[in-house]
Amino acid sequence: MAILPRLLIALSCAASLTSAGAHPADAPADELAGLINAYRAAPGSCAGRAAAPAAALTPEPALSKVGIGFGTFLESALKRAGYASDLAESISVTGPQDAQAAMAVLQDRYCEKLLSGEFSAVGTARRGNAWQIVFAHPLVIPVLPAPPQMSQELLALVNEARATPRTCGDQAFGAAPPVSWNETLAQAALGHSTDMAQKHYFNHKEPGGSDPAARATRAGYRWSRISENIASGQHTVAQAVKDWLGSPGHCANIMNPVFTDMGGAYAVNPANENRTPYWTQMFGRPLGQ
Repeated sequence: MAILPRLLIALSCAASLTSAGAHPADAPADELAGLINAYRAAPGSCAGRAAAPAAALTPEPALSKVGIGFGTFLESALKRAGYASDLAESISVTGPQDAQAAMAVLQDRYCEKLLSGEFSAVGTARRGNAWQIVFAHPLVIPVLPAPPQMSQELLALVNEARATPRTCGDQAFGAAPPVSWNETLAQAALGHSTDMAQKHYFNHKEPGGSDPAARATRAGYRWSRISENIASGQHTVAQAVKDWLGSPGHCANIMNPVFTDMGGAYAVNPANENRTPYWTQMFGRPLGQ
């Protein structure tokens, strides 16, 4: 069974009051970023309602260099500026002659965006009477656990789940006996995760044609039953297990009492800029049992 996490990127095109787009400035408009933070510290009101203060945004020079024009995707512009973000939006305003006037327009039209708690960084830029503001939350990639720690955590979380009766979709499972860690299955899982990460695909069947049963056999595991879960994008063991348990087919594999062994692994391609982990979890029952 395969599972992917939900996408986290939220992007918007530039919105202009009097023009179709804005251009990056020759230099950051630091004054406007300061005014935005001053408003966040003591907003008073927003859209006619009382507004609570918000944490200050960090002025980010890279965001001031983002160039957004007609037909430009913000995601691509951020990448060109060398800024990794999991959430970003932009606003463009044309007309105000100074930062105070630009802030007045922003406060009148976009006060909710100015006070959003989703963002932690801001970059502002000006060219003539065109003003550009980019709000972002930087992409933070957690450090994945080392293989020995990962195996212990994965085994503990799976056995914790198996110890509790649960419903996977419309299928009810009672508590199941714990599974044991099997290093042969772990090596088969690592091989598949590595193949997916290096070749950038997401499937139980490798491009060369091997499936979970063939991979387990090739690794030297003599089995009577075999099954596999895969996932991509989860940066913690806990999130991978949580996502598997939230999906009926994956959950059923975890809860199936017929399985006595388990192995698992993740792999990351260093060339992948988001360091996307690919996870494989294999369950088995040895031949003769």
